[in-house]
Amino acid sequence: MSHFTRRHFLHQQAFGLGGLALAWLLEQERADAAPAKPELERKTFDVLPRPPATTPQATAMISMFMQGGPSHIDLFDPKPELTKRHLQTFTGDIKYDNAAEASAKLFGSPWKFSHYGECGMELSELVPHLGEVADDICLIRSMHTGVNNHGQSINALNTGHFLPGRPALGSWVTYALGSQSKNLPAFVVLTDPSGLPVLGVENWSNGWLPSLYQGTVVRPHEPRILNLDPPQSLRGPAQRRFLSYLDKLNQGHLERHPDEQDLSARIHSYELAARMQVAAKEALDISGETEATHKLYGIDADETRDYGTRCLIARRLIERGVRFVQIHTGNQTWDHHGNIEKSLPNVCRKTDKPAAALVKDLKQRGLLDTTLVHWGGEMGRLPVIQNEKNIGRDHNTYGFSMWLAGGGTKGGHVHGTTDELGHKAVDDVVNHFDYHATLLHLLGLEREAVTFTRPSGTGSLVEAADARIVWEILNRGPDASAPA
Repeated sequence: MSHFTRRHFLHQQAFGLGGLALAWLLEQERADAAPAKPELERKTFDVLPRPPATTPQATAMISMFMQGGPSHIDLFDPKPELTKRHLQTFTGDIKYDNAAEASAKLFGSPWKFSHYGECGMELSELVPHLGEVADDICLIRSMHTGVNNHGQSINALNTGHFLPGRPALGSWVTYALGSQSKNLPAFVVLTDPSGLPVLGVENWSNGWLPSLYQGTVVRPHEPRILNLDPPQSLRGPAQRRFLSYLDKLNQGHLERHPDEQDLSARIHSYELAARMQVAAKEALDISGETEATHKLYGIDADETRDYGTRCLIARRLIERGVRFVQIHTGNQTWDHHGNIEKSLPNVCRKTDKPAAALVKDLKQRGLLDTTLVHWGGEMGRLPVIQNEKNIGRDHNTYGFSMWLAGGGTKGGHVHGTTDELGHKAVDDVVNHFDYHATLLHLLGLEREAVTFTRPSGTGSLVEAADARIVWEILNRGPDASAPA
């Protein structure tokens, strides 16, 4: 073996992630499925595709996470009584996040609601494009987490628990199902050009799952993935020899340290990076899409170009076998404590058309039936005024809205209600753990079986004993599930 250490060798090489290159595509393809191993053998982790426990209705998911808290009573949940009592004093119990600017004056929505689609779903004039797909979406008006801070409620919806440090939803899904693509990451995150959302990289963390299952970030601007091309000096035979030697070093080190999951994950990342040199470039390149598709997503207009591009990339990734894609808006994009009458229409104009286009495009390509689409944030807003000099709405996690489409959910369906002022969910309440139990069911997973054992105990996405599958929003009832 060499007279110098692996660390010394790697330190001397001028290469980036992209330098771990095309040779893997040519010489190092792994088998399509892992060989069967006896139970007593040391457990290993991978992203090879695994069959679900029951017949899935969804095989992939796209989550459009609207960080900050979209105002449900201005977008999805019309409240005539709130309009009637506009500027009257609210006399009930209410929890403010910002007590210093709190007001008890009720604030009726400034925007009109209309009926859309054959289902007659009532939606705000701020989301007219969503109205065009009303018959394809399932609108849940009774979401609840019950914790008023952004971080805690994000954790609840994204990891299943209020506390930090746990695996993200996308990590759980890829841990349980693996990937349908060998050449692209299983869990991809599309971030916003304005910055990361609240909690930053924690939103796509693998938590205490093996590092293999963390989200892979695709940048909001070109180059969307850095260093995909190897440097000129490492192309061709030189690169193949280099990667072959690097593989021997890595595998030898792994054999001496078989319990180091981070090392195994890093080796997998190197191999994936090499395969991505071709696959990622093709998947992220939207130039070959038709002009009609660009117009559908609003890529031809300044206001919708960015979000439309990311929604289109999400569709292309799902088409190519990526299991879970999450599209984030920026830090506090929907957090309208003030100036809501201007700020809310602005963010709706950026996101409404692309989000609806994603549903339309998936449907016309025959992908909506097997792709679960989610749209929502971590909270809604209160029915009272915050900041009377610059009117906004404070946080509300006791009753808010989100919508789903495809993947076995009922189209043209409204589930649950909030009270007459839109403050609290009162009928058919959907807690975050109910939502997760339902997602796992749609993906063909039994929530009791999606667990991970670590030194401190066994953890899972859904730990609430009273979590339930929300059958009312699904196309198939509890007796329709059959083994895969």
